[in-house]
Amino acid sequence: MRALVYEVCEEHDWEVIELAVQPDHIHLFVRANPYTLPTDIPRLIKGRSSRVLRGEFPELLKMPSLWTRSFFLSTAAKVSSEIIQKYIERQSRM
Repeated sequence: MRALVYEVCEEHDWEVIELAVQPDHIHLFVRANPYTLPTDIPRLIKGRSSRVLRGEFPELLKMPSLWTRSFFLSTAAKVSSEIIQKYIERQSRM
């Protein structure tokens, strides 16, 4: 999953600031160019990962959908790595 996220981000010239893959969700902090629609980021990552993972693991084909349509987006001008790390640690404790 990590490799797929990095692959999609690299293709679109997005910089992965932090990526935390959890068993049932992902936290991704990414720096994208101003021409990227924020909604394109999860759409493209979910689409690619669903296609590739279902091809590699046929048992996933039994699921009606690999991802839900939901996602959370937020923008930030400058966020330090310390703030990101604190956020991820806090979320992993929940």
